[in-house]
Amino acid sequence: MESGPAPAPLPSYGPYPSQSNIFDVLSFGAKGDGVSDDSKALIAAWEAACKVAGATVEIPSEFKFLIKPITLQGPCMPQLVLQIDGTMLAPPKVGSWQKSSLFQWINFKWLHNFTIQGTGVVDGQGTNWWSASKAYHIQKKSKYIPGMKPTALRFYSSYDVTVRNIKIINSPQCHLKFDSSKGVKVDNITISSPESSPNTDGIHLQNTQDVEIQRSNIGCGDDCVSIQTGCSNVHIHHINCGPGHGISLGGLGKDKTIACVSNIIVENISIQNTLSGVRIKTWQGGIGSVKNVSFSNIQVSDVKVPIMIDQYYCDQNRFCQNQTGAVAISNIKYDRIIGTYSFQPVRLACSKEIPCTDVDLNNVQLNPSPRYRGFKQALCWNTYGKSEAPLVPSNIDYCLRAVGGPIRRIARSHEHMCFPKMV
Repeated sequence: MESGPAPAPLPSYGPYPSQSNIFDVLSFGAKGDGVSDDSKALIAAWEAACKVAGATVEIPSEFKFLIKPITLQGPCMPQLVLQIDGTMLAPPKVGSWQKSSLFQWINFKWLHNFTIQGTGVVDGQGTNWWSASKAYHIQKKSKYIPGMKPTALRFYSSYDVTVRNIKIINSPQCHLKFDSSKGVKVDNITISSPESSPNTDGIHLQNTQDVEIQRSNIGCGDDCVSIQTGCSNVHIHHINCGPGHGISLGGLGKDKTIACVSNIIVENISIQNTLSGVRIKTWQGGIGSVKNVSFSNIQVSDVKVPIMIDQYYCDQNRFCQNQTGAVAISNIKYDRIIGTYSFQPVRLACSKEIPCTDVDLNNVQLNPSPRYRGFKQALCWNTYGKSEAPLVPSNIDYCLRAVGGPIRRIARSHEHMCFPKMV
């Protein structure tokens, strides 16, 4: 008797057939109701996807996933994607966070060739954190850190990572941070938190190189983009910034530390209703160098101080004594900075002992805004460089001193920590 066809294989009742590269958190037990804890489901989906080349962890649309503080780490197989199409919610109650998790909410580390993308929202639910009475105080080496609040998304020691299209809102503190990473691309994202939310930087970079941030809208309670020590080869362009504190390098050199920042390009930026426009801020007593920075085609509207270098930076919670050391600042270009200011057009306050050198102001046209309350003249202190018309207000033309060899030598003598072969 002739046998019939072989029976069909039994269906798979596991989370996924072995050949699938889509790992939906709902298939790993997530509820997606915005109330149940879906952290374990996300971690399980991540761990499974991490082993598959070209895998995608799916946060599906039309669901809300409550995620407690977690770390999603590699190394993973290449081309891993976190597809966020739904909403990810941080725990809303401050008291539900453990002290060990106060530095970040979702921590990514040791990843290579990784992408976050999607049409969804990452909601840090930071409202309760922004009250000073709700801030934690952590004892660490006999010091207390006031107001410790977590970053929403943080990358550590990761390479060739992309974040695109998603929306990040209401982080307790910084929204998106890259630390000790290289090869970073941020494209077409939206970051939003109230102007009154404290220390809610949009994008924070530290010890990170080869970065491009483009085509994004950032409004927050602090710097739209903050560039800290150890950063180089950073290109920021086509950004709408405001409200917030503008785009900042620093504060650098706090507590006499070494700060090294170089090769920064900021161009084609629109800044509205911010504390500053483009600024460099350093603490007195610091060591190191900021050099080769270009700000060009910056449109400002109702910005308190559009152009700022402040080597006497001191935050409002500290008493800062005068110190002789400073982070050297050189080769800073401002070109086509145009628009309105509400307090002062230009403020360049450089160190008495280590002046700013090779600072160029070209085509700067800044007029008082309707909300103007302040000074109509530029302030320049111990700043060396050159300017080129058109210049508004007109006293910018007399703001910069002509630089000479002795002045350059003073500045370069303080660059050896960052550029030993060049000194």
